[in-house]
Amino acid sequence: MSRAAGCVGFIYPDHAAESDYPRAARLLGVDLPVVHVYGTDLHAAPELMDLGSPAKLAGGVALLAPRRPAAVVWACTSGSFVFGPEGAARQVDRLAAVAGVPASSTSFAFVHALAALGCRRVAVAASYPHDIAELFADFIGAHGIDVAAMGDAGIPTAAEVGRLTPAQIRDLARRNDTPHADALLIPDTAMHTIAQVDGLERLLGKPVLTANAVTVWEGLRIAGIARRTTGLGALFEDNR
Repeated sequence: MSRAAGCVGFIYPDHAAESDYPRAARLLGVDLPVVHVYGTDLHAAPELMDLGSPAKLAGGVALLAPRRPAAVVWACTSGSFVFGPEGAARQVDRLAAVAGVPASSTSFAFVHALAALGCRRVAVAASYPHDIAELFADFIGAHGIDVAAMGDAGIPTAAEVGRLTPAQIRDLARRNDTPHADALLIPDTAMHTIAQVDGLERLLGKPVLTANAVTVWEGLRIAGIARRTTGLGALFEDNR
């Protein structure tokens, strides 16, 4: 049976901001099914490693199988970068082998999106506790990205991040930006950001890469699906 030409599948941890994906699907005119894997939603390394384990991701692939996606993305930043650059790469390789299609994760989505935009120096506005935020900075730093500034909100669980208001997200972005950065990164897929990307870019006057937006972009990229739209920020406006 052939793969669905316009379908990209996402494996999402627990429940928080998964409503960002159908919103993006409507803007882009593509099928973006989301399935869920479950664990403790604590932003702590042992729990995140369990969440991103091969068994959990294989379970997600099985749930996506009836949709026959052309590509699969692990829609979790912390559950990928927590393994480090090499471990996160092995995670993606195993995911692709199990799914039988191209695969990636949100952590690599940030790296590839920054390359597409030509951005080398960034600010990071993380919702995570400080030690987890530092692991994200280390991950992107290992891929040649200079972190000019980083701040964290110290929020311990994904559920709490999912309850942040648009005003709180704008404040997080504003407080942690720097004029020395080419782009601002907001790395948590538990945060509702799809509807805010354009407003954040207008506020800061630069590209703002949010976890759910770059995850969708990465899925389309590895599936070979070209889409250009307004409403999702500079990354989507130039059909990169």
